[in-house]
Amino acid sequence: MAAITSLGESGLSEPAARPRAIQGRRRRRLNLFRYLVFTVSGLFFLLPLLATARFSLEGNRLGTWSLSAWKEIVTYKGPPPLLSAVEIQLELVVLTCVGVLVLLVPTMVWIRLRVQWISRVFEFLCLLPLTIPAIVLVVGLAPVYNFIRRSQLSTLELFWAYVILALPYAYRALSAGLTAIDVTTMSEAARSLGASWFTVITRVIVPNIRQAILNAMVLAAALVLGEFTIAYLLLYNNLPVTLFFISRSTPNASVIFSTSLASLLFAFGLLLILAYAGRRRHRGRG
Repeated sequence: MAAITSLGESGLSEPAARPRAIQGRRRRRLNLFRYLVFTVSGLFFLLPLLATARFSLEGNRLGTWSLSAWKEIVTYKGPPPLLSAVEIQLELVVLTCVGVLVLLVPTMVWIRLRVQWISRVFEFLCLLPLTIPAIVLVVGLAPVYNFIRRSQLSTLELFWAYVILALPYAYRALSAGLTAIDVTTMSEAARSLGASWFTVITRVIVPNIRQAILNAMVLAAALVLGEFTIAYLLLYNNLPVTLFFISRSTPNASVIFSTSLASLLFAFGLLLILAYAGRRRHRGRG
């Protein structure tokens, strides 16, 4: 009897153990593939940065190291001044993010609740800037900015153009967040309790798409930090244009690599702070 029982247990446990073994092997293969992809991707992005850092620290003589290129960037007085360009760039990031969110969030909620038939047209209009080259945008925007310049405004005027450029990326991020929730049910429940439309958007919809809003802000900020063509052709001095002038003001080749690396590090640091602060705040409230 004991032999039959042990045989039955072994016969039952062996088929049950096979799927677990197969799943374990698949999981190990998947983890190995992930590690391989992350390693290759990391090397793809890290090696050019290391090469740029190496050439930015190259001295006047071969095989020597020097911080002279970085000192030229820090001590650059302009025109335009470097600190002023950094301040303007941060202000452009804030204005662009606020403008994109104020323009898109209420409009997309209203379209989903009232006029879904126009969603395709609105999506086409938001994605249209992706298909237009920057030089064509400059040709179209130049007369407008020539008229705006008569009022003697600052470089912050650029945020109007940056809002247009950021529309495709912010729209995709916000669309994914709104698709993940039931906007109609939430808004109808809030309205039945006496909430106004402003309360529905700010206290019901926005908290549920906080991660999508953060993603849209990160994408818009990344675009503003790296945009050079429109600012340069419209004769505005933002941070990328200022770094370009610094690299042209000296015959030292290391300064070119230093300005490129400084721009990348500034953008990466700001985006990292923005993403970390948003997630930290979300966890604290949760």
